[in-house]
Amino acid sequence: LYRIYCVGRNYREHAIEMGHNPDRELPFFFQKPADATVLCTPASISNVPYPMATSSLHYEAELIVAISKDGRKISVDKAMEHVYGYSLGCDLTKRDLQAEAKKMGRPWDAAKGFDSSCPLTPIIPKEEVKIGDITQIQLAVNGSIRQSSPLAKMIYSIPEIISHLSELFYLQKGDLIMTGTPAGVGELNVGDEVSITCGELLPCKFVVGPPSSE
Repeated sequence: LYRIYCVGRNYREHAIEMGHNPDRELPFFFQKPADATVLCTPASISNVPYPMATSSLHYEAELIVAISKDGRKISVDKAMEHVYGYSLGCDLTKRDLQAEAKKMGRPWDAAKGFDSSCPLTPIIPKEEVKIGDITQIQLAVNGSIRQSSPLAKMIYSIPEIISHLSELFYLQKGDLIMTGTPAGVGELNVGDEVSITCGELLPCKFVVGPPSSE
């Protein structure tokens, strides 16, 4: 694992619910630190501590693309040659800190890049799974579905995301790209169990634990 890139507002309905213009514009990106990940495996439900300095922790279900081939200025038609496979994860967000940062015109680091802010599943090689426009991504909290959308509702497709990102950064093997979240984001509390599914990918399951004492 090298770097984690995230695409902002890549689903039209999510852009609307966050109060932004949903019309297609150039994508924008932010990053999470590589050590913010929490590996979620089918063997057990992972624990994600409720983070410090927030009273509004939100979930955002996301398909994750794993890069296996270095490149810059990658064309859309060559983009999938740089993809190793897929993972499924959650872009946990301190929504109150993000709202304040937006208001002040400041970066989102404290709202997006905190410890354990990226629960994700093991990466599956692209040859072993079928991921397409009709593939549905869903997130449930305590068994109740909160987010559900076909991947076709992405504003920018995976090849387009890779192409745009490679105009800004030299993409390298080990990079992960979180491709955006659909509408329906909402708050999490201690004790909530989260389950994210997307086609044939391994489900991402975790529970929000009490704040860490360390």
